[in-house]
Amino acid sequence: MNRFRGLIFDVDGTMAETEELHRRAFNESFAHFGLDWVWDQDLYRKLLLVTGGKERISHFQREYAGESAGLDANQIAELHRFKTARYAELVAGGNCPLRPGVAEIISSARSNGQALAIATTTSRGNVDALLTPALGSKWQGLFDAIVAGDEVPKKKPAPDVYLGVLAALDLPANSCLAFEDSRNGLLAAQSAGIPVVISRSMYFGDETFDGAFCVVQELSEFETAIL
Repeated sequence: MNRFRGLIFDVDGTMAETEELHRRAFNESFAHFGLDWVWDQDLYRKLLLVTGGKERISHFQREYAGESAGLDANQIAELHRFKTARYAELVAGGNCPLRPGVAEIISSARSNGQALAIATTTSRGNVDALLTPALGSKWQGLFDAIVAGDEVPKKKPAPDVYLGVLAALDLPANSCLAFEDSRNGLLAAQSAGIPVVISRSMYFGDETFDGAFCVVQELSEFETAIL
């Protein structure tokens, strides 16, 4: 891994198994706003193929709820803001630890002078909510670039967040390594020309990852897997 000049992390599912907390936050938000929507695990697995929380709500309303709620774009944004705040409350107690190997890779990269970055579809608020308990209040200082989904024209599987990170780091794609857990993430990084390590996660573990640099169950297995 030392031969790569930059290491780029996805967040949800890759750095931590966050999706169950996201699902809970969505369901509690629906109830708060008087909606009878309930996303069980099977449905949420399908909805995760739509990247972005607001986009996911819109898709659900269109494809599953038959526009019954009639939420417009502003109402969806308000619902999503409440959901984001509820998610932050759920992770604030440190009950969503980093997955095995993540902290060690970050520490090793800093020691080796490698650049670290985050390329995520989720919001900066969600990233902060997760990483502050896990890495401390000054976690942002560990990363040389952070690009979130709302800061680019298109979310994954489009390569926009990765292209933004590469521009911020001023590094060529083939000198970097991306860590992802989903096929959408794999496609996004590959489209930017970046090799990808997949760590299988709860919701995306059964997807196919053709063309990945390496596929492991946990990132703690990565260095052994490529020897």
